[in-house]
Amino acid sequence: MTTHHLSDAELAGQPAAYWTGLAYESLIAFTRARQAELGFTQPQFWLLRNLSKNDISPDGHGMTVPELQHAMRSYLRPEDDLTAEAEVLLERGWLTRDPQGRLWLTDQGEQARVDFKQHAPAIRAAIHQGISDADYVTTLKVLRQLIRNTGGATA
Repeated sequence: MTTHHLSDAELAGQPAAYWTGLAYESLIAFTRARQAELGFTQPQFWLLRNLSKNDISPDGHGMTVPELQHAMRSYLRPEDDLTAEAEVLLERGWLTRDPQGRLWLTDQGEQARVDFKQHAPAIRAAIHQGISDADYVTTLKVLRQLIRNTGGATA
């Protein structure tokens, strides 16, 4: 699809799915590249977050890889290998595994989660450069309406 300097009228006729797909792939690639430069992967960060009682986990209890995969089903990508990512975190001492195969966050893992989270504002700022909060909110409202119009859930 030709994407050079389209007029507003031409943009109005463009397929949303094409542009949202391009945006999704570009945003994920950018975020993951920044995280890799900082020494961690997005799935590793998600593992730490999902096991932290100070973040996504409601109680900080251990979870098996299948339970974690289920918890992350709405944002895991096909290439994400939670078993391999968990092994890296086990080797680093950021997770432990109990006899039932549940992964548990260690104090070092919690500190790593906190450290990783500190990079999020800079990554977000780079992504949002040149976009006002008002334009961003409008974009999200439009996307949410597109989702509702096509029978999707926005929760």
